Amino acid sequence: MAVTLGIVGFGIMGERLLRAALEHDEVRPVAAWDPSPSAATRLAEVAPGLPMLDSASAVIAACDALYVASPPSSHIAHAEAAFAAGRAVFLEKPLASDLADARRFVAAAEAAGARAAVNYPMASSPAVAQLSAWRGAIGNPRTLSISADFAHWPRAWQMGAASWLAKRADGGFTREVLSHFLFLTRRQLGPLSLLDCDATFAEGDGAETAVRATLMAGETPVAVRGGVGTISADEANEWRLSCEGGSIRLRDWSFAEKREGDGTFRPAPDAIPNAEMRPMVLRGQLSKLARLTQGERVDLATLREALEVQEIVEAILAA
Repeated sequence: MAVTLGIVGFGIMGERLLRAALEHDEVRPVAAWDPSPSAATRLAEVAPGLPMLDSASAVIAACDALYVASPPSSHIAHAEAAFAAGRAVFLEKPLASDLADARRFVAAAEAAGARAAVNYPMASSPAVAQLSAWRGAIGNPRTLSISADFAHWPRAWQMGAASWLAKRADGGFTREVLSHFLFLTRRQLGPLSLLDCDATFAEGDGAETAVRATLMAGETPVAVRGGVGTISADEANEWRLSCEGGSIRLRDWSFAEKREGDGTFRPAPDAIPNAEMRPMVLRGQLSKLARLTQGERVDLATLREALEVQEIVEAILAA
């Protein structure tokens, strides 16, 4: 029997996951809630007949698993209400606006054995699986570099959430984008420790416009850089790992590439753009969520992993 899915927060992330769930055999969407009238209109267009209920608590009562895609300041309240009702929870990152709250939340959820995971899609990415397969043939890692560049922040497709994504308190590309690559780094290379960093912010309460950081991931040095207004395209990103026997990289979210003898990076034969890969990845995430809801162990991002990433992110932004 399919696991029933409720969605709290019907912005772009809620819509993307819903579209994947509508075509999924193991998950059945049953309800959503978002206080925005425009969200109700979009829900009716995407999934006619799926109810927009009048509260988050009503959605929790209707589902087996709750997807929390609301702004970060509300994540913990929705998750704790779902835990209290015996539901599984799939959270967007970051876990919370306040790091102390995030620490308390994770400790309590772990102590209670709550069924919970965080939506870091690289946990189900075929491109990441390809990187892992290549690593066995290129020896021990030497250095890692991570870069993320943007024409503007928020990105064009995120402007509907600019009221918080553009602000220093909850938004910015370090939380929204670099966190994904820090999660990937943690999974591939080991625990993260921050050595030094700096950040530049827009005037007033605006989000960061540039960051730089040096970390260790296990025993591997990591250089991180990001900036707004540095390119003309909407965005570009790269995760590049240099090893004893060669180099591999993840480019623009979905292109797994290996450096050849002539010095050029060549993509895997089955590499596809992120717009095509994203639905595949979300379907994989949903399959794992269904198993998590049923009490099985899965390799979705854990609350602890998400907290470790958030610790590094907030330390960079506090520089």
